[in-house]
Amino acid sequence: MRIALATCSLLPDGSDDVQDLIRALAAEGVAAEPVAWDADVDWPRYDLVVIRSTWDYTARRDEFVAWAESLPRVLNPAAIVRWNTDKRYLRDLADAGVPVVPTLWDPDDIPSEWPEYVIKPAVSIGAGDTARWGPGEEDAARAHLRSLREAGLTVMVQPYLSAVDTVGETALIFCDGEYSHAARKAQILAAGAGVQGHVRDDPTRGQVTASTATEAELEVARRALAAVPHGDDLLYARVDMIPGPDGAPMLIELELTEPALYLHHAPGSAERFAVSIGAALASGAGAPS
Repeated sequence: MRIALATCSLLPDGSDDVQDLIRALAAEGVAAEPVAWDADVDWPRYDLVVIRSTWDYTARRDEFVAWAESLPRVLNPAAIVRWNTDKRYLRDLADAGVPVVPTLWDPDDIPSEWPEYVIKPAVSIGAGDTARWGPGEEDAARAHLRSLREAGLTVMVQPYLSAVDTVGETALIFCDGEYSHAARKAQILAAGAGVQGHVRDDPTRGQVTASTATEAELEVARRALAAVPHGDDLLYARVDMIPGPDGAPMLIELELTEPALYLHHAPGSAERFAVSIGAALASGAGAPS
């Protein structure tokens, strides 16, 4: 059996996760190789494509979704890719009762109800085109909002939760629907820094350490996953949370397309994912429904 671990031309050998998976899959008797998602290759020659570090698709989302939908077998499934690559999916989760960070969609002006807030496009990864704004920065914030709207992008504005500066974000990783491990991400957006660019370009931002999920975080994560449409065939999921003003976990993102899985921070996790990929190969998972 042969699989492709989809990456991007910026990372032709894939991320650390990809390299960990290649080694773990080899131990399961499965050959795997990194392949850029937009490469000119014969995709049907692979028994399965697993989307991993495809971190350059945001400017070509429609092309990326069409590529996923053209594949004979892909995980996570193409229907998930279409739904999850636009953060308007958060509205679906909020409607299902999941505690999601409050969000203003395409506002005409910056918010007055929050002392600090984040402005970003609905199609983005790794803090691209994203900035944290506060008192005294209203003109720059309005310019940021205006630039995104003029580019034809859906804009989202959220309160900046102060717990990010002290606690950070907690990422809960699930493998084949089961909780695998957790990691803690440090602050990414610095006050007064403006639009800082993609986090991958600055290793000092968003540093990751191993963590342990609380029962409250696990409960929110499971509620979020239960609300995913077409969510029966998820190979992986990463649920990112931040404590809200009352300390209860609030979902900030549900990463189902190309999340870093932080396999380096959890011994045995690459092997768990390799076993699940082997089971998916055997079951026929990832074929169009």
